[in-house]
Amino acid sequence: MADRPLAPRGGIEPHAGMLNAPAADQLLYKMMAVDNLLRSVRDSYFHFNRVDHYTDFSGADPNDGGQLPRDLSGNEGVRFEKTPQFSAADYYARSRSRTYACCFSLENSEFIWANYANGCDKGKVCIVFEFGKIRETLNRTLEAGNATLLCNGAQCRQIFNINYGTVSYVDWESHQGNVPYLPNPLAYTYLKGKAFAEEKELRISLSALGMGHFAMADGRSMEFPSSLQMGFDFRTAMANGTIRQVLRSSDCDGAFLQTEMEKFGIAPAPGSDSP
Repeated sequence: MADRPLAPRGGIEPHAGMLNAPAADQLLYKMMAVDNLLRSVRDSYFHFNRVDHYTDFSGADPNDGGQLPRDLSGNEGVRFEKTPQFSAADYYARSRSRTYACCFSLENSEFIWANYANGCDKGKVCIVFEFGKIRETLNRTLEAGNATLLCNGAQCRQIFNINYGTVSYVDWESHQGNVPYLPNPLAYTYLKGKAFAEEKELRISLSALGMGHFAMADGRSMEFPSSLQMGFDFRTAMANGTIRQVLRSSDCDGAFLQTEMEKFGIAPAPGSDSP
């Protein structure tokens, strides 16, 4: 039996040329429930949602990463020569199911405080990051030789591309993105309807190839879960300035948060809220 071809390795910002990234000193604002922050600090990870699974909070975009309505018929009409039953629309849908995002805002706005990270009885916080430093950290994590992908406990080839870009907000019903050429699947990950413009979002994406299927060494098919965790050391980030501040909501239990953070060896940084 012929050996299966190896899946292409994931790359570092292979699509940077088609995306808009801010300046390195741009501040990014991420809302987190206190309990989610403590889990992330304890286990050293960033949480990425699969873009077709953003349904876990009020106001989530059900079309996140999806094809534009005006693109659908054209995409469905394009077929692959060797697999005519498989259309460009199928390719985009499969790519969407293999794409994950971690989301930030470019502004510390009333909108993000009102709409995100609700429902925790200990309140919420806004983590302030410096874009250039978080980009450098995550790229270094995924460089060849540094990254390990675990699937159902098994170590696998690292297949995800990492990219960074600001989201463009368009008239969802009338905008067309597949003329004169079919777009790269990642383009849909960085488009949203104008109804979401107040998010002023920057997103970090992890995306795998939308063609074919991925199998592990033992022959099992690789599944793409609804979320992924990517290694990120919050303690180091707070020490080296990647995280600039931790700001608390008015209902945040500041004493609880500080006590729990001190268990990880983390004390309030200058400019952060104190209980």
